[in-house]
Amino acid sequence: MEMSLSSQEARVIGCLLEKEVTTPDQYPLTLNSLTTACNQKSNREPVMSLDEATVLDTLEGLKSKRLIQEVTGFGSRVTKYQHRFCNTEFSTFQFTEQEKGALCVLLLRGAQTAGEIRTRTNRLCHFADVKAAEQTLAALAEDSKGPFVLKLPRESGKRDSRYMHLFSGEDFSHLSAESESAVSPAVNDETEERLTSLEHEVDSLKEELALLKDKIRELSESA
Repeated sequence: MEMSLSSQEARVIGCLLEKEVTTPDQYPLTLNSLTTACNQKSNREPVMSLDEATVLDTLEGLKSKRLIQEVTGFGSRVTKYQHRFCNTEFSTFQFTEQEKGALCVLLLRGAQTAGEIRTRTNRLCHFADVKAAEQTLAALAEDSKGPFVLKLPRESGKRDSRYMHLFSGEDFSHLSAESESAVSPAVNDETEERLTSLEHEVDSLKEELALLKDKIRELSESA
């Protein structure tokens, strides 16, 4: 697999994959909405603070790689963006719903355990249990067009191994047990799900605000 995404390109692709599923009424995304999505403080690791100019430059890079495209119309003169990363007629990669959900979370949050993937994809797809998530990740690691993910060695004192995506080439070569920040002991599933639910509520409010800003901008441009 020949692909090397910068951290900013991975964030943009991850956001487009996520919003395509979670907010289909707002997809494709405007530059403003995409910037807001990139800078979310929840469901993002690390948290970024990108301005619109940086996101626009990143989009230009992804256009040259044929991974995104501009969309006009939809009753608006504002340019919008959608991905060509996977599961479109222009895409090299065709993933299952579970594979796409897992990759989306890995692009947005970095290395994750199978248990974290199962919990954090609940708005994107459904895994019956952790074993199902492990099977999906194993399939991505063994895919003939890949590998797309790598199972990392289990860190000392940690119960589960983490997985990372392989779309960023050298960008992830620095990852190691020593360079990763300490991870707090795993909380139980109920607490994790409650936290995830609260994060999603905050994200929804931010998305609604971004949409409102877009509408105000459209009205001012058409005035």
